[in-house]
Amino acid sequence: MKKRLLGILSLFILPILLTGCTGSDVPLSSITITYGVAALLALVLLIGCICIVKKERKWFIVLFSSVTVVNIGYALLSVSKTLEFALFANRIAYLASVFLPLSMFAIILEVTNTKPPKFLKPALVVLAIAVFLIAASPGILDIYYRSVSLSIENGVSTLVKVYGPLHPIYLLYLVGYFAAMVTVIIRASLKKTIRSTSHAVILAIAVFVNIGVWMIEQFTRFDFEFLAVSYIISELFLLGVHLVVSENERLEDLIRQKEEEMLRAINEAEPKKRASTVSPSAISAFLEGLDTLTPTERLIYDAYISQATTKDIMRDLNIKENTLKFHNKNLYSKLGVSSRRQLMEIYKAVNDPSNVVSK
Repeated sequence: MKKRLLGILSLFILPILLTGCTGSDVPLSSITITYGVAALLALVLLIGCICIVKKERKWFIVLFSSVTVVNIGYALLSVSKTLEFALFANRIAYLASVFLPLSMFAIILEVTNTKPPKFLKPALVVLAIAVFLIAASPGILDIYYRSVSLSIENGVSTLVKVYGPLHPIYLLYLVGYFAAMVTVIIRASLKKTIRSTSHAVILAIAVFVNIGVWMIEQFTRFDFEFLAVSYIISELFLLGVHLVVSENERLEDLIRQKEEEMLRAINEAEPKKRASTVSPSAISAFLEGLDTLTPTERLIYDAYISQATTKDIMRDLNIKENTLKFHNKNLYSKLGVSSRRQLMEIYKAVNDPSNVVSK
């Protein structure tokens, strides 16, 4: 784990050293080299992401693939010799750019255990395609760029643009995603369905930084697209956070497994002695609470009685850990217990033949 984090840290420093806060005295030809290095680094990160990230987290792959394609587009644009090829490279960059916020939003939904309507993600893909078609219209229509020409200085190609009426569409697209991400994080925090607040918050910050960089570039003319670097830096933060969170999840699973093993051993040892320590009032409250359980809470209760593990319960009920915790809170409250261990103690007391409390 430490070796992985050190590797990611070195990759984080590399693009900064390569760009080195480029000033006006740096030859423009270095920009093309930086774009090429950024594209290569993004590709390396994509390969690393595929090797590190679990298969079920496909949106991480989409995110890293998008950043790779964006940087390839910037690199191709910088070496374009004709306006047609430059517009083609610009379309490649925009194609990936519209899927960047979508993938980040999907990751936040997963991190916060938020279940969106089934139609939402397909609808967002359609929206991304629509925004891309508008951004890809230069050279065909004048709705995104009113006019565009190719400028080549010291071997580096850039597009000289006059923005059209629909140019704010992409900005609204990015801001809309940022607002949606913040809303999901706040909602999940209030409902306590989020497992890692830091993970989701860093994702939102990464999006906000990229939006800020994009807005600055719209109002200030730079020869270098700083998004090429900001995207990679965002990737490194996200991958680092993912590794830390994954390690924490592994440790939590290990601790929970040990606790379940200890609970199982305790339940098998001296059951009558434990049952005798349960008060009649606790048993009465327990029995009354059983009648108030919801169908889902009853399924969880039965699973606990049958000594099922937490992982088995989540799999059988097709729920996430935070959802199970939510049901546990209600279940324990209704039964008058504070833990699974106490639940088992009272259950054994209820079923103890020597118990005099009416069942």
